[in-house]
Amino acid sequence: MTTSKKGLSRAAKGWIIGGSLALVLAGGYAGTAYALVGQIPHDTTVHGVAVGGLSNDEALEKLTAELGPLAEQPFDVAVDGESASIDPADAGLGIDLESTVSGYAGFTLDPVKLWQHVVGGSEVAPELTVDETKLAAALKAAAETLDVAPTEGTLEFDGVEPAVTEPVPGEKVAQDAAFGTVVERWFDPASTIELPTTTDPVDVPAEEFDRAVENLAEPLVADTVTVRAEGHSAKLSPELLAGAATFTAENGSVDLELDAEEIVESLGKDNSDLGVEPREARVVLEDGKPKIIPSKTGLRVSPKGLGEKIVAAANTQERSVSAEAEVTEPEFTTKDAEAWGIDEEILTFSTPYPKYDSVRTQNLKAGQRKLNGVIVKPGETFSLIGVLAPITKENGYFESGVVESGFSTTALGGGLSQISTQMFNVGWLAGYDDVEHRPHTRWFDRYPAGREATLWEGQIDMKWKNNTDTAVMIQAWVGQDRVYTRLWGTKHWDVKTSTSKHYNLTDPETKYNEADECVPESGGEKGFTVNNTRTRTSASETLPKETLTWTYAPWHKVVCGPPPGDDDK
Repeated sequence: MTTSKKGLSRAAKGWIIGGSLALVLAGGYAGTAYALVGQIPHDTTVHGVAVGGLSNDEALEKLTAELGPLAEQPFDVAVDGESASIDPADAGLGIDLESTVSGYAGFTLDPVKLWQHVVGGSEVAPELTVDETKLAAALKAAAETLDVAPTEGTLEFDGVEPAVTEPVPGEKVAQDAAFGTVVERWFDPASTIELPTTTDPVDVPAEEFDRAVENLAEPLVADTVTVRAEGHSAKLSPELLAGAATFTAENGSVDLELDAEEIVESLGKDNSDLGVEPREARVVLEDGKPKIIPSKTGLRVSPKGLGEKIVAAANTQERSVSAEAEVTEPEFTTKDAEAWGIDEEILTFSTPYPKYDSVRTQNLKAGQRKLNGVIVKPGETFSLIGVLAPITKENGYFESGVVESGFSTTALGGGLSQISTQMFNVGWLAGYDDVEHRPHTRWFDRYPAGREATLWEGQIDMKWKNNTDTAVMIQAWVGQDRVYTRLWGTKHWDVKTSTSKHYNLTDPETKYNEADECVPESGGEKGFTVNNTRTRTSASETLPKETLTWTYAPWHKVVCGPPPGDDDK
């Protein structure tokens, strides 16, 4: 470039003048900007709060006072009328008033904002803050209340009619869209914020239930289904099939299951040839003698795979099923009963009873009825209380005379000691092992002396053990003024018994009884001691001789009341 010696060119002068003018204007613009620092344009409002013309600090103070509480108030979100409350602080939502104010009161060269200072401000939105993690958690918590789970459909039988409950889809909060909605509206909700939702589909659609009715339910109960096995058959009614049916709706489909065990049990209840339960052999008393009621095998349809076969057959024209059957043996067979050896009368024992006491006789008859037909298995211990108890009115017993603590009184089951005496004697005379018995404190002459037994529930039992390899059956009755007990079985022991004379005789005395239930007695019978001896011999052994010794108290004279004083003698 060349320059004239006479001075600058015209172009250069133009640039210098223009640049100088620009510098002057820029300086004025910047000066204006600096002049407006710390002042908010007049007529400016933030969320309805007038802050125009205020300084930065004044505006911040005013906004904090008026908008701060609003930012702390919980707001409601809703879906289809169901609402939940969200606390802004817990949800990570807030307002940044310092940033809001500084954007309009701080230094700026933005011509728009400078122009607002000149002509006046406008409505300004506050700067909002959000903690995305907290807000997402708050929305998930709200969804627990707002989400409506789908209602799955059901299919069942009402009688023999298929009944469908239609499935209903659910509705759940669309979390991503709801996030944006809340961020946009939470600080100024004119009303409850309605959240966007998505459909929560059902697992099994309605058309699948229609298919199940047409292809499963209706064919099942259209008619009977025949089950065949081992040359026998039985028809299953629609009512039975419907009652055994269960429909399961899951994984997109409806399936039918039949309770095969219930169907098999129904065959037995309906006396079908395919539902015969095994019958145990029994030994009963018939016409006064033991009789074996033979056992019987059972026939039971196997439930394995039966339900599936019936469901498949219901969709065929034949509607017939070939099933497997199980022949079941009874646990106790005719052969087992025969091995018990209840073939002959072993012995009969009887004692007289007082005919004048009709209540006592009722107790004897009640007890004998319970004993009649009882079987004591080989090696088993017989317990009389185990058969007769409980000794209660509800069990058929009445109050009658007993001996308690040496005095006559009354109690439930009075007279049952005679049955105890009967059972002790048949056990003793048949050669069974004496396990437990206790004679009375004083002797009743209707019983063998020293060979009798009392009974008191909870205190005194009468027990003997069947020490043979065959069973024994008890026959018991009351008749002809006597109590009878007979044992049936196989005689094993040759038993010889002997009774000593009465010795150690003691004289009766006068006793005084102050009990309310006192019964006066004339007394007079002496007390004594007696021995009973038994020997037992079988085809293979002889057992040691046994001796039972018992001492009876005298029959004292009983006077009801206290003993007399010296002045009364």
